[in-house]
Amino acid sequence: MTTYEANFTNSEYQRRVDRTRKTMAARNMDAIVVSDPSNMSWLSGYDGWSFYVYQAVIVTHEGEPVWWGRGMDALGARRTVFMEDDCIRGYDDSYVQNPEKHPMEDLSALLSEMGLENARIGVEMDNYYYSARAHETLKTQLPKATFMDATALVNWERAVKSEREIEYMERAARIVEEMHVRILEVAVPGMRKNDLVAEIYATGIRGAHGFWGDYPAIVPMAPSGMDATAPHLTWDDRPMQPNEATFFEIAGAHRRYQCPQSRTLFFGDVPQKYRDAEQAVLDAIDAGLEQAKPGNKAEDIANAFNKTLNKAGFEKDSRCGYAIGISYPPDWGERTISFRRGDTTILEPNMTFHFMPALWLDDGGLEITEPIRITETGHECFCTTPRKLFVSA
Repeated sequence: MTTYEANFTNSEYQRRVDRTRKTMAARNMDAIVVSDPSNMSWLSGYDGWSFYVYQAVIVTHEGEPVWWGRGMDALGARRTVFMEDDCIRGYDDSYVQNPEKHPMEDLSALLSEMGLENARIGVEMDNYYYSARAHETLKTQLPKATFMDATALVNWERAVKSEREIEYMERAARIVEEMHVRILEVAVPGMRKNDLVAEIYATGIRGAHGFWGDYPAIVPMAPSGMDATAPHLTWDDRPMQPNEATFFEIAGAHRRYQCPQSRTLFFGDVPQKYRDAEQAVLDAIDAGLEQAKPGNKAEDIANAFNKTLNKAGFEKDSRCGYAIGISYPPDWGERTISFRRGDTTILEPNMTFHFMPALWLDDGGLEITEPIRITETGHECFCTTPRKLFVSA
């Protein structure tokens, strides 16, 4: 049983399990094996840096979920999950990273013990944490079971947030606001990028407004100059230079809930093309946000954004937003809804997104992004960070 302050009440976890079971029943699944740590945490409360080894939460149609993982991590499960101790099962350490045996052999035995040797079992096939060998081992060990693709089944159940989840994201928003403030306080030409990132991390972990900072699911992206023509470069020890743009794609995090937000800092006189890009992006953000309301489709935001951006002579060929919430590395997205043409998901109150209309130019990048929540009548931005290109001498 949980012996510290749980993130949510037992009743909220039970509601999540009940919702998941309804979807399982609709898909004719007897059980699901959930290996995504975000989904594991959302269903059970489990929280630990143990996702580099095999672990899972097993949900059937009766009883409490079962946490399964490395034996030493069962101690962490007892500290964090809402289930009773008899629903926590650990495997022997001889299974860990051993080419002669695989943890899925132990999981197969547990599934058989649970009466699932002939069951229809959902597994997260397209997931960072579930390997081809894991799947083949399960199939070999349980030849009479039918394995079904349950990729994103739980992810979609997470789409509409509870009031407590929104509260955690609001706390994360306060943290990322402080992170951007700190960047503007200390960033100067000549400063080593790693020293600046150290300030970003320190601010994020210290937290804000009395709320502590958790680790973000993605490390800070902070490329400058030509490096900023690419979206996912991190940092090195090179000094920051005059007449260069640096974008900061960073997130505040609290109790694993992520609130990412990007801003761009330019040292020196801003070239006209950056001013033109800034205005185009700001106008396109406004157009997209006008469509961010319940009853509209996810693609409505993307279509409005891209139409406005294209009128200004700019193009963005990637999606301009995605769902966010609870996350573990390597991604703070929920891997469900995207703001792009063809995504007809209907927006609902308390869905949460990173509206991410970044532009990568021929000599740098411009990122001005907003984490948002769909409300009963429209939307609200989680953060109050000024929406503009920041400039420093």
